[in-house]
Amino acid sequence: MNIAEIAKLAGVSPAAVSRYFNNGYISEEKREAIRKVVEETGYRPSLQAQTLRTKKTKLIGVIVPRIDSAAISSIVAGILSVLDASGYQMLLADTQNAPEREKEYLTVLDEKQVDGVIFVATVFTAEHRRIMKAMSVPVVVNGQRIAGYNCVYHDDYHAIYDITNLILEKGKRNLGFISAPHWDKAAGLERFRGYCDAVKDAGLKELEENYVIADFSMQSGYEKMKELMEKCKELNGVVCATDTVAVGGMQYLKEQGVKLPQQVMVAGHGNSTLSDVTTPTLTTVHYSFEESGALSARILLENIENRDAAVKGIMMGYRLVEKESTGGPDNIDRKEQ
Repeated sequence: MNIAEIAKLAGVSPAAVSRYFNNGYISEEKREAIRKVVEETGYRPSLQAQTLRTKKTKLIGVIVPRIDSAAISSIVAGILSVLDASGYQMLLADTQNAPEREKEYLTVLDEKQVDGVIFVATVFTAEHRRIMKAMSVPVVVNGQRIAGYNCVYHDDYHAIYDITNLILEKGKRNLGFISAPHWDKAAGLERFRGYCDAVKDAGLKELEENYVIADFSMQSGYEKMKELMEKCKELNGVVCATDTVAVGGMQYLKEQGVKLPQQVMVAGHGNSTLSDVTTPTLTTVHYSFEESGALSARILLENIENRDAAVKGIMMGYRLVEKESTGGPDNIDRKEQ
């Protein structure tokens, strides 16, 4: 089968069939006629021929730090929603939280001639910058604010600042913080900075020293909560950089007979499904991860079509979701569903 034969069977022109496969404009009537013929014949256009003709592979590379994360899964879902609707396919690269592999994948994807790359970044070094500057395709960074590059990121600093204040306003004045690794600028340094500034602005600068650093796992949250409670006596509130870490920390506290939230209040970050199934339910911060992925994809496609498009840096909003772990009401919407 070829385009001319598909056109004859559908009763349309070969140009209409070409526009159909390249997402051009045709009437709904013609689109449906072509779709039926394609479905009946099993015809698939040659990817190589399309690439030669359009100079596009219709492939987008997506680099993520770990796929077993609710936040990352939501970002990827948002990316896919835009790519699928635009006739693009995704090549996914999981670095397993290894910054060196980020640099490797940036180079490999550029060599594999994808049309663009979405980089869900954790760290951004001079070497990252050098590689990205040399790339022949546009790149959009998700999750980090990088001057001079298209990026979609979250307000990590103010989110943690506000959730720390939430606990302070409830009379808990001896707080601690379980931080993410500081090599991750957003989840690590920015959230840690938000905690430090919140306690300092409350006149409790000494609480800046009440912190430990966990990785992104529940087991690490469990272990680091134990370390924090031994390091800082009489804590009555703990802010955690992620929900996963917070859930692990809550498990340790409950095993020690600590009453939550009466004796110790705990807050997380990310509004994952875990926050609704813990006992007590976990106060957290909600980000629109899926929308950030979709927005990243739209910016990338815009840059593929117009390489001279203006650089965009877009910060997403957030909202606090207070639940039982800080003495707030349970999630009523969850109960009603």
